[in-house]
Amino acid sequence: MLINTDKIVSMTQANQNFSSVARLADRLGDIVIFKNNRPKYVLIDIEDNLAYYELSDDEKIDIVARRILKKYLPAFQELAK
Repeated sequence: MLINTDKIVSMTQANQNFSSVARLADRLGDIVIFKNNRPKYVLIDIEDNLAYYELSDDEKIDIVARRILKKYLPAFQELAK
């Protein structure tokens, strides 16, 4: 998981000033909230990501399956021999 450092906020910052973190998510699309120096939560602008959430579970599985097949195609081809 690659995280843009401009999109990172701490749990403390999110708790103390959620409205500024929400505005940041509005501007950047998503924000990663770190807890104990590790990514814990993602705050997203649902309007920007609505197309993904409108997909059926089967459509989501197809997307993930295509990604896996593309990434590991040589290994699958070798196994098929």
